[in-house]
Amino acid sequence: MPSEERGARSAGQRSSSGRRLPPDMRRTSQRRAILQALDEAPGPLTPHQLLERAGAIQGSLGLATVYRNLATLEEAGEIVAVHLPNETRRYEPAGRGHHHHFRCDACEGVFELATTCPVAVLEGVTLPGGYEVRGHALTLYGLCPGCRSG
Repeated sequence: MPSEERGARSAGQRSSSGRRLPPDMRRTSQRRAILQALDEAPGPLTPHQLLERAGAIQGSLGLATVYRNLATLEEAGEIVAVHLPNETRRYEPAGRGHHHHFRCDACEGVFELATTCPVAVLEGVTLPGGYEVRGHALTLYGLCPGCRSG
Protein backbone atom coordinates (compact mmCIF):
# COMPACT_ATOMS: atom_id res chain seq x y z
CA MET A 1 0.00 0.00 0.00
CA PRO A 2 1.50 3.43 -0.92
CA SER A 3 2.44 5.54 2.08
CA GLU A 4 0.01 8.36 1.25
CA GLU A 5 -2.85 5.87 0.93
CA ARG A 6 -1.87 4.21 4.21
CA GLY A 7 -1.77 7.62 5.96
CA ALA A 8 -5.16 8.64 4.54
CA ARG A 9 -6.67 5.33 5.56
CA SER A 10 -5.47 5.48 9.17
CA ALA A 11 -6.15 9.20 9.60
CA GLY A 12 -9.69 9.02 8.22
CA GLN A 13 -11.04 5.78 9.64
CA ARG A 14 -14.15 5.99 11.72
CA SER A 15 -15.61 3.54 14.16
CA SER A 16 -19.09 2.09 14.00
CA SER A 17 -20.21 4.91 16.28
CA GLY A 18 -18.80 7.55 13.91
CA ARG A 19 -15.85 8.49 16.12
CA ARG A 20 -12.42 8.74 14.59
CA LEU A 21 -10.31 5.71 15.49
CA PRO A 22 -6.82 6.12 16.92
CA PRO A 23 -4.30 6.36 14.03
CA ASP A 24 -2.56 3.15 15.08
CA MET A 25 -5.80 1.11 15.11
CA ARG A 26 -6.33 -0.73 11.85
CA ARG A 27 -9.83 -1.55 10.67
CA THR A 28 -9.44 -5.26 9.98
CA SER A 29 -12.29 -7.32 8.58
CA GLN A 30 -12.47 -9.18 11.90
CA ARG A 31 -12.76 -5.92 13.85
CA ARG A 32 -15.45 -4.64 11.49
CA ALA A 33 -17.41 -7.90 11.90
CA ILE A 34 -17.21 -7.70 15.70
CA LEU A 35 -18.36 -4.07 15.73
CA GLN A 36 -21.17 -4.85 13.29
CA ALA A 37 -22.34 -7.79 15.42
CA LEU A 38 -22.36 -5.58 18.53
CA ASP A 39 -24.22 -2.79 16.72
CA GLU A 40 -26.92 -5.18 15.51
CA ALA A 41 -27.41 -7.02 18.82
CA PRO A 42 -30.41 -6.24 21.08
CA GLY A 43 -28.09 -6.17 24.09
CA PRO A 44 -24.54 -6.89 25.22
CA LEU A 45 -22.91 -10.10 23.97
CA THR A 46 -20.47 -12.60 25.48
CA PRO A 47 -17.28 -13.42 23.57
CA HIS A 48 -18.80 -16.77 22.52
CA GLN A 49 -21.96 -15.06 21.24
CA LEU A 50 -19.76 -12.59 19.39
CA LEU A 51 -17.81 -15.43 17.80
CA GLU A 52 -21.06 -16.91 16.49
CA ARG A 53 -22.54 -13.62 15.22
CA ALA A 54 -19.34 -12.04 13.88
CA GLY A 55 -18.30 -15.41 12.41
CA ALA A 56 -21.47 -15.36 10.29
CA ILE A 57 -20.29 -11.99 8.92
CA GLN A 58 -16.57 -12.79 8.65
CA GLY A 59 -16.04 -16.53 8.21
CA SER A 60 -12.45 -16.84 9.38
CA LEU A 61 -12.79 -15.85 13.01
CA GLY A 62 -11.51 -17.68 16.08
CA LEU A 63 -12.17 -17.18 19.78
CA ALA A 64 -8.62 -15.94 20.42
CA THR A 65 -9.13 -13.30 17.70
CA VAL A 66 -12.40 -12.22 19.31
CA TYR A 67 -10.76 -11.83 22.74
CA ARG A 68 -7.77 -9.96 21.28
CA ASN A 69 -10.02 -7.54 19.39
CA LEU A 70 -12.31 -7.02 22.40
CA ALA A 71 -9.30 -5.97 24.46
CA THR A 72 -8.12 -3.59 21.72
CA LEU A 73 -11.58 -2.09 21.14
CA GLU A 74 -12.22 -1.66 24.87
CA GLU A 75 -8.84 0.03 25.36
CA ALA A 76 -9.64 2.37 22.45
CA GLY A 77 -13.01 3.27 24.01
CA GLU A 78 -15.05 1.78 21.17
CA ILE A 79 -16.80 -0.80 23.34
CA VAL A 80 -17.55 -1.19 27.04
CA ALA A 81 -17.72 -4.26 29.24
CA VAL A 82 -21.01 -5.05 30.93
CA HIS A 83 -20.68 -6.87 34.25
CA LEU A 84 -23.66 -8.84 35.50
CA PRO A 85 -23.51 -10.76 38.80
CA ASN A 86 -22.26 -14.35 38.33
CA GLU A 87 -22.13 -13.92 34.55
CA THR A 88 -19.47 -13.94 31.87
CA ARG A 89 -18.41 -10.43 30.90
CA ARG A 90 -20.43 -9.08 27.99
CA TYR A 91 -19.68 -6.21 25.60
CA GLU A 92 -21.62 -3.48 23.85
CA PRO A 93 -20.74 -0.40 21.78
CA ALA A 94 -19.61 2.63 23.78
CA GLY A 95 -21.52 5.90 23.68
CA ARG A 96 -25.02 4.58 24.26
CA GLY A 97 -25.49 6.69 27.35
CA HIS A 98 -26.90 5.61 30.67
CA HIS A 99 -29.16 2.60 30.35
CA HIS A 100 -30.07 -0.64 32.09
CA HIS A 101 -30.33 -4.27 31.12
CA PHE A 102 -32.89 -7.05 31.39
CA ARG A 103 -31.76 -10.69 31.69
CA CYS A 104 -34.23 -13.39 30.72
CA ASP A 105 -34.32 -16.29 33.18
CA ALA A 106 -35.44 -18.74 30.47
CA CYS A 107 -33.28 -18.02 27.39
CA GLU A 108 -30.52 -16.23 29.35
CA GLY A 109 -30.54 -13.38 26.83
CA VAL A 110 -29.54 -9.92 28.01
CA PHE A 111 -31.38 -6.98 26.48
CA GLU A 112 -30.81 -3.24 26.59
CA LEU A 113 -33.77 -1.39 28.10
CA ALA A 114 -34.88 1.86 26.49
CA THR A 115 -36.79 3.23 29.43
CA THR A 116 -36.49 6.02 31.98
CA CYS A 117 -34.16 5.13 34.82
CA PRO A 118 -36.31 4.17 37.82
CA VAL A 119 -33.59 4.94 40.38
CA ALA A 120 -32.10 8.15 38.99
CA VAL A 121 -34.08 10.04 41.60
CA LEU A 122 -31.70 8.58 44.22
CA GLU A 123 -28.56 10.16 42.70
CA GLY A 124 -27.13 12.60 45.23
CA VAL A 125 -29.51 11.48 47.98
CA THR A 126 -28.21 10.46 51.39
CA LEU A 127 -29.82 7.22 52.48
CA PRO A 128 -30.59 6.25 56.08
CA GLY A 129 -27.33 5.50 57.85
CA GLY A 130 -25.48 8.24 55.99
CA TYR A 131 -24.88 6.48 52.65
CA GLU A 132 -24.56 9.02 49.81
CA VAL A 133 -25.65 7.67 46.42
CA ARG A 134 -23.17 8.55 43.65
CA GLY A 135 -24.09 5.99 41.04
CA HIS A 136 -25.81 2.70 40.40
CA ALA A 137 -26.01 -0.33 38.16
CA LEU A 138 -29.35 -1.98 37.63
CA THR A 139 -30.21 -5.27 35.95
CA LEU A 140 -33.77 -6.53 35.91
CA TYR A 141 -34.56 -10.25 35.72
CA GLY A 142 -37.61 -12.11 34.44
CA LEU A 143 -38.98 -13.37 31.13
CA CYS A 144 -38.41 -11.67 27.78
CA PRO A 145 -41.38 -11.25 25.40
CA GLY A 146 -40.34 -14.28 23.32
CA CYS A 147 -40.16 -16.59 26.34
CA ARG A 148 -43.35 -15.20 27.89
CA SER A 149 -45.38 -16.07 24.80
CA GLY A 150 -43.67 -19.40 24.14
